Amino acid sequence: MSEEYGSDYIVVTDDEGNEFELEHLDTIEFGDETYMAFLSADMDEDDEDYGIIILKVIEEDREEILATVDDEEELQKVYDHFMAILFDDSDEEDDSQEE
Repeated sequence: MSEEYGSDYIVVTDDEGNEFELEHLDTIEFGDETYMAFLSADMDEDDEDYGIIILKVIEEDREEILATVDDEEELQKVYDHFMAILFDDSDEEDDSQEE
């Protein structure tokens, strides 16, 4: 994801009407599905719950919406795939900085 223009933020609303601001990290195609990875915009890195939030893009009434991934195995596979992509990009950046 290009950081040329800065971070992208969205506001999502949960089933109870609570709003959360999320920083979009990347969109991942995995299998036949699309997933988006986020960080909570208001969470401190020292917070024990700090981590990546992965939401699945689904179509409902011809509109794309974000949904939680309830299947733990599916979530773990997507997380592992995202981390592999993240560290591959980091390795390339490290290599280019060393040259």
